[in-house]
Formats: sequence, structure tokens, C-alpha cells
Amino acid sequence: MNFDGQVFFFGQKGWPKRSCPTGVFHFDIKHNHLKLKPTAFSKDSCYLPPLRYPATCTFKGSLESEKHQYIIHGGKTPNNELSDKIYVMSVICKNNKKVTFRCTERDLVGDVPEARYGHSIDVVYSRGKSMGVLFGGRSYIPSAQRTTEKWNSVADCLPRVFLVDFDFGCSTSYILPELQDGLSFHVSIARNDTIYILGGHSLANNIRPANLYRIRVDLPLGSPAVNCSVLPGGISVSSAILTQINDDEFVIVGGYQFENQKRMVCNIVSFEDNKIEIREMETPDWTSDIKHSKIWFGSNMGNGTVFLGIPGDNKQALSEAFYFYMLKCAEDDVNEDQKTFTNSQTSTEDPGDSTPFEDSEEFCFSAEANSFDGDDEFDTYNEDDEEDESETGYWITCCPTCDVDINTWVPFYSTELNKPAMILCSHGDGHWVHAQCMDLAERTLIHLSEGSNKYYCNEHVEIARALQTPKKVLPLKKPPLKPLHKKVIIIKCQQKVD
Repeated sequence: MNFDGQVFFFGQKGWPKRSCPTGVFHFDIKHNHLKLKPTAFSKDSCYLPPLRYPATCTFKGSLESEKHQYIIHGGKTPNNELSDKIYVMSVICKNNKKVTFRCTERDLVGDVPEARYGHSIDVVYSRGKSMGVLFGGRSYIPSAQRTTEKWNSVADCLPRVFLVDFDFGCSTSYILPELQDGLSFHVSIARNDTIYILGGHSLANNIRPANLYRIRVDLPLGSPAVNCSVLPGGISVSSAILTQINDDEFVIVGGYQFENQKRMVCNIVSFEDNKIEIREMETPDWTSDIKHSKIWFGSNMGNGTVFLGIPGDNKQALSEAFYFYMLKCAEDDVNEDQKTFTNSQTSTEDPGDSTPFEDSEEFCFSAEANSFDGDDEFDTYNEDDEEDESETGYWITCCPTCDVDINTWVPFYSTELNKPAMILCSHGDGHWVHAQCMDLAERTLIHLSEGSNKYYCNEHVEIARALQTPKKVLPLKKPPLKPLHKKVIIIKCQQKVD
């Protein structure tokens, strides 16, 4: 996210350790040194889970408006479920110490898009009005088809286009005959009342078609009009990064052209008189590390700059290191050498437990707690907080007797105990409850996290009996043994003699 030239990355809460309670980091680069600075949320903010592969875009009330917000939709939650929620992020306070965000959740009615990831969301402006356009992505197979073996199997979402009114929370779906596949990890470019869809991956056919679609949205006083056209000159790419270099030109960087083959060519996308042209640009002088790595990932930093990361070489001493590069795509310095940052970022994750990378544009890396040095007057990690497991919890009240401080946070899976700190009650639509409020034993938590068992909290266990919350058994208090005091009574008998 880019607010007034300041770059923020979002996606992993409480990391490193519990230094950042929001999961949103100010991304600061000075003198070729990368530093992550924690941000804060306002007290009226909702809980924002650390989502993977969500769709994001900027939103302004009008094209003339200078202030903007970020829209976040969908993505994977830390317990590997998919989200269908919409969050709105905005900056409400900036000072020398910290940036404060406000995060609000928007409810939708109508044709609500199903939970998904790897999709796109953009905003179009027509006749003085604005509307969100959502397309593509992947979702889990229907519940009736999900078995233990195929519990996490995904499929392409239907090729529908959703128009979302952020002001009124209404959503409407459209079926366009030109869109035959529910593409995921495609590139989307928004221009006034038009969205351009490039590339993407079709999971059903396992192809990356060189498609180029133009979706135009007209917003009259009545019902919106949506039409789609198939244009020539598309490219085959997935998980590419898009950055804008001026009002009429964009650059497509990175991505994959096959499952295990990176796409090293960059393309310039130019707009003139409502016409789009895609051409190859001079290839950047990639380093040997970038050329030989099988995986790369990153994000747009704004102003024609892209941040790229690759895993380190396993043969090196720091086998879990990640290497980061900043590629400037501005026209006057396309060939500028990439700046590299290798000394401050290392992974704290066991590579044996990590999941394989998925075709995506996720930004994922780890850092040590010393990345939050105190020379910038930012709050630092307090080692004393690490020992007190009672000072943990989500920003919610899970039950009437919940006494967890809403201003503290703990991850879904505690980094110290490797167990869920919260668990989902299956009653109704489900809701999260604190494990400590339910007095769940660690063995029970591990058992519930390993399978797909239903769980019901103390409030709903009588309504839907399943795995009940174990009652807390207080240890028997054995009173200490008191010393025995023996009393000896001496009776003197005198014999009476007549």
C-alpha cells in the first residue's frame, strides 16, 4: 500500500514475535538499508486477519479527490480458510513516531462474491460515480465434494464479473459470454470506466492463455451497463507485478510463463486514444541470483518501482536467507542496476514445515526482532511480554465472560507453543473464541487443529452437542500435615491403708 509516497506492506501479524500488533509495516529504505517499522490501528478499527493472496486496490470518492483508501477483499486466513470479507484501510494520523490506520469491514448484500483468492478488484469511474469491479480467482471445491483427502482442493471461480457499490454495500454479478475461464493471478489495469484483464492462469486447463479483455462499465442513473471485448496482442503470464510510470504507461514485471519457469521479459503497456499497446521493453540487467532462482515474488512500491525477493541458495551458510532487490522502471533509468538488500532479512521458519510456493504475487519474508532498532523512536519489542501468555488475545470479545484486553494480540498459532490461540465455534455461521476463555487444554487444541472436527463453545455446546469443552479441573489442595501434639496425663493413685 502506498500512502503519500510512503510504502506499507501487509500480511503477517505479531511478527517478528509481537513487535507489530497490526500486521501492517512501514517499509523504509534509507542508504540501501531496509527497515520495517510497526504501525498502529485506531481504537474503532475492526480485526484484520493476516490474509494471503487478497485482492487490493485504491479507492477515491471521485477522480478529483486527493485522499484515497485501500480496498482489501478475499484471501486465505492463517487457518487456511478463505475470506469473503471486504476491508477498507485509511490513514488517520501520521507523526514522527508511528502511522495510525483505521480499518473497517463492509458488509455486502445481493450477489455476494464467494470466498476466493488470487483474483483482482479495481475501481472504475463513470458519470461522476464509482464502482468496484471484481473478477477471477480460485475457491475451494463445494462442501458436498470436499473429503478428507480433498479438503483443500481448489477450483477456478466461475467467470463472472461483480460490480460492488462500496457506498451502499450492494453487489451484482454479470455473466459475459466473452469470458470463458475464471482466470486467477492475472494482471488488471483500471482506466477511468474500463478494466483491462491480461494473462492469468486457468487451473482447469493448466494454461496461461495470452488473452486480453476489455471490460467497460457505464454508470447511468438506472442500472449499470457492462460489456466485454476481446482484444488482440495479449501476453501469457501469471503472478506478474504491475507498476505505473506515468499517466499513460504501465510496466509488467516478473511472473511466470510456465509452472516452473519465470518470465524474465518486461512489457510496457501504453494507452493512447482509448487504445492499448503492449510491447517488450529492454530487459533489465538481472543478477545471476535472480536468473537462476526458480521462485521470485514481490510487490509494486509505486512511482515505477518494484520490490523483488528470491530465496537464498541452500548451499550457503544462511540457507534460509532471502535476497531483495529494488527495480526502478522509470523511463530515464530503466537500466539502473538493482539495489540489493541481503544483510537484515532472514527466515525464522523451519523449511521442513513450510508450504510450497503457489503461483501468486504474495510478498512473504521474515525478520529478526533487531530490525526494529530504537534509533527511529519507534516502539520496540519488549522481551518481558514474551513470558506472559495471559496477555494475549484477539481484538474481539468472544463470550460474555471474556476478559481479554482488546488492545493485545496473539497469532492464530502461537509462535512459542505451536498451538491455536483461538478456535472456531461451529454453531450457526461460526465465530472465534479465545482458547484461554474456554479453558481448553493444549492436547485438545492440537487435536482440533489437526482435523476437521466441529467444535462448540461453552455457550452453544448445549444447543449442538459435539466435542465439548473440557471442564477445568482444579487441582486438589492437600492441606499440610500438622504436627501431632501428644498430651500425657499423669494420674497419681494413693493406696489408703486402714
